Amino acid sequence: MGAAAIFARYALGGAGPLTVAALRLSLASAVLFGIGAIFRERAAPISRTQRTILIAAGVALALHFATWIASLEYTTVAISTLLVSTSPLWTTLYDAVARGRRFPLVVPLAFISGIAGLALVTSSNHSLPPHPGHAALGAALALSGSAAFAAYLLLVRDVRSELSTRAIVTTTYTTAAIVLVVAALVAHQPPPGLNSYAAWGGIVAMALVSQLLGHTGINAALRWFSPTAVSFSTLLEPVIAAVLALVLFGETLSGAAVAGALLLLGSIGAILWIAPD
Repeated sequence: MGAAAIFARYALGGAGPLTVAALRLSLASAVLFGIGAIFRERAAPISRTQRTILIAAGVALALHFATWIASLEYTTVAISTLLVSTSPLWTTLYDAVARGRRFPLVVPLAFISGIAGLALVTSSNHSLPPHPGHAALGAALALSGSAAFAAYLLLVRDVRSELSTRAIVTTTYTTAAIVLVVAALVAHQPPPGLNSYAAWGGIVAMALVSQLLGHTGINAALRWFSPTAVSFSTLLEPVIAAVLALVLFGETLSGAAVAGALLLLGSIGAILWIAPD
């Protein structure tokens, strides 16, 4: 998953963000349906309530990919990936506010330090040449993607013990694909040309590697771990993305941004370590 932003950056060279997200989810869904057809697996029945929850989760997943991939047009890979990885902050905040869960004092202190790190990163953010002066928009889109992914994790949490991983991802990926295809058509974002090899390569890599292996692995892990604990595994994603972006695109971070990133990741790690579900 750490390479997802790199694949997306190549894909955005030939298509708009909604189309890139739509093709990513459509290809992943097609593979899942193909696997089901080949092995002729009989899926367990899904109740109306479960299907409603999964459809809602699919809409949240569509919003996650649409906003996060769009953020890569306005800010660097490292900052976009860092900000979209803050979903543990929002799942913890939801549990505290909506579920009335009480946490040790260390958790709110870590939350405050995480917000401080977030502010330091966004204040050091800089826009990309194609869209000068829109760094704040890129940060806002990445944070929106983070909140949407937190919603996805919380929704899937309600059904993960009742349904198989394949049932969950097939329904949510397909729902997200449909939503994104409609959005791309409405926004008049066509697919890449057949000779846009880099763009298609990025899209296929996102579908097969980042989506089917990375995100499906996260969904599988939800069967044994909480959404907050699963999010712990994503803390390396912005680090890997930053290194790859430096090597491939020459994208660098300021000292203030690095300090803010360390503070933010440390705060998220502390929250996950001290207050798992």
